[in-house]
Amino acid sequence: MNLNLINSIFFLGIGGIGMSGLARYFMMKKYEVFGYDRESSNITSDLEKNGAVICHDIKSFDMNYFYKNKDKTLVIYTPAVSDNHPLFKKFKYHNFKIYKRAQIIEHISKDSRCIAIAGTHGKTTTSSILAHILHEANLSFCALVGGIMENYNSNFLFKGNEYFLIEADEFDRSFLHLRPEFACITSIDNDHMDIYENSNNLNEAFKNFAKNLIDGGFLISKNGVDIGGEKYGFESNSKYKVINTEYKSGFSLFDIQIGDNIFKNFKIKLPGEHNVLNCLAAVILALKLGISESIILNAVSTFKGVKRRFSYVINSKKIILIDDYAHHPEEISKIHKSLRIIYPNEKISAIFQPHLFSRTINLIDDFANELSKFDNVILLEIYPAREEPIDGVSSSLLLEKIRLDNKAICQKSEISHSILNIGNKINVLMGAGDIANEVESIKQEILKCNT
Repeated sequence: MNLNLINSIFFLGIGGIGMSGLARYFMMKKYEVFGYDRESSNITSDLEKNGAVICHDIKSFDMNYFYKNKDKTLVIYTPAVSDNHPLFKKFKYHNFKIYKRAQIIEHISKDSRCIAIAGTHGKTTTSSILAHILHEANLSFCALVGGIMENYNSNFLFKGNEYFLIEADEFDRSFLHLRPEFACITSIDNDHMDIYENSNNLNEAFKNFAKNLIDGGFLISKNGVDIGGEKYGFESNSKYKVINTEYKSGFSLFDIQIGDNIFKNFKIKLPGEHNVLNCLAAVILALKLGISESIILNAVSTFKGVKRRFSYVINSKKIILIDDYAHHPEEISKIHKSLRIIYPNEKISAIFQPHLFSRTINLIDDFANELSKFDNVILLEIYPAREEPIDGVSSSLLLEKIRLDNKAICQKSEISHSILNIGNKINVLMGAGDIANEVESIKQEILKCNT
């Protein structure tokens, strides 16, 4: 692959968080960037403002420009796009150069010192904290993360080529294309069973990811993850451990102990034990890169978070609305635990949009158990993403299993009314689907009725 011979790049699924970051990379490199995505979103709108040409309607899509420029056009697709997608089939039929996103990441990262953050949960926040530390340390690096960093309003940072920081995606085994020098595994919980079929296959993929480290590479993994590497966590047998934790509304305080050394007074504007662990992982890697304690402490304290990761949409005396990307039972559990610590005397409403029919049915009992811990639950219909419906799998099936009297299914347009009608002060929106597109309108409708 010779990118010097390419001048235009077409992204199939450009609105995805991983694909959009890669699109920003190529826009920064002055390539012409085109793309298709089924839905318009804040991400696609921002890309268009910065020069990308994006189509949302296959029927109106004009291939003529690309036919004329075929030899200088590269097509990149996400594994969430089916081989039967009409545009994919057109590009393939006309013999365009077509690559998966993971293959492109492999190519552009090979000449840098790769830092890869993997895990079924926590990798976005960990990657984002580390990216901010690298930025504040003024290192030469490129970062592609799986969320919009509040400090930069972007999922992409570029300050040079020495280091390449990437959120290593386990879906479709994409992370096995990487050859990291530094790596982290934040967690391994059953997910993507449409790809892996069982937990043994998932664990084997993570083991192969760990084996992909270059000779002399550095691996850390959370205590409890049954893979090699130096362990971090709260546990006393962790090489890197968190001590003296204190949780406040909106932030966490803690110290870090490494052997006989104690690094004191860390403060991060994120709540919850899981975020403290995410921060710990980022700090360990930063120290390994030679960044000073003072720079790390300052960077951690000025990190503003990641959009849709425990993001306060409304924070008033009357009502609190939090938005989170949580789409797995373990993530929902962590959100619930954090909310109970911060708001011990308040009732909490959960508004959840299940993501994927396969994930819903594979983990339906776990979803029901975690959602049953809230005081009220509102379910939206399942967001299908890349999947076709599975017979008998629906939000109604999940609702039946939730052990609450106060539960219901509603339409997206009814969310704000449902929240106000229930009347709980604490409300959390959760899901990885298009519920994200509703957040601003929900906010405005609630504020209209509470002013």
